[in-house]
Amino acid sequence: MTKQRFTLIFPPESSTKPITYTLIKEFDIQVNILKAEITVGKKGHLLMEVKGEEENLEKGLRFLKEENIRVIPINRQIIIKQDECVHCGACTGVCFPEALKMDRDTWQLLFRPGECIACGLCVNSCPLGIISVGLGYGDSDE
Repeated sequence: MTKQRFTLIFPPESSTKPITYTLIKEFDIQVNILKAEITVGKKGHLLMEVKGEEENLEKGLRFLKEENIRVIPINRQIIIKQDECVHCGACTGVCFPEALKMDRDTWQLLFRPGECIACGLCVNSCPLGIISVGLGYGDSDE
């Protein structure tokens, strides 16, 4: 099983189509919607994590492109200025996937990128403002 994150950019004409349902039903892909801004008749954005067999993911991505949906792979999540961190743990209180945790032995902040869903809640919770969301995209024609 492969797990990947993407931002989808929907053209207005695709805003009423059951895109995620099709990915699940036709391609056996697990879809986790992390953030969505979709309004009927308008350009939409969807941040999602998908999980499935590599062949099914490839077929699903082809389907999205055939629907004129722009697929942008996300390469990273949050950026923490580690050298400025005082390890207060404020960010861990809002991190529901537990990508940010306190090491109980050293009381140092631990970041587990594989668990991060790029929700951005930690950005506002940091009293020092040293956390930012850095969405690095896999293609450059943004």
